[in-house]
Amino acid sequence: EVQLQASGGGLAQAGGFLRLSCAASGFTFDDYAIGWFRQAPGKEREGVSCISGSDGDSYYADFVKGRFTISSDNAKNTVYLQMNNLTPEDTAVYYCAAKDNRVKYSGTYLLRFLTNFGSRGQGTLVTVSS
Repeated sequence: EVQLQASGGGLAQAGGFLRLSCAASGFTFDDYAIGWFRQAPGKEREGVSCISGSDGDSYYADFVKGRFTISSDNAKNTVYLQMNNLTPEDTAVYYCAAKDNRVKYSGTYLLRFLTNFGSRGQGTLVTVSS
């Protein structure tokens, strides 16, 4: 059973940073892609970034490129999202999700799938004040 635990959210000021962690269990980490999506109150889900567990290939939504960095520690079955230069528009609940990626899907497809259909855990709240 896929289990994911997101953590690391909190309160940050605009221009500040946070690092989210996603601890994974119940599956072979290298066979999966793990990604982050977010949902702000009253808004639709937005895919943020994803990474392949097998080779570390990563993909980012345009609105986080240059600010967020996704990485993985396969020995710890954990994915991280380093978020820099935060803005109030980044305020949302952030979720991590996983999908079997042995087929090696494209980053675009993976992020869309993870956002809408991926196995996910509870989210972590990120609040950015102006």
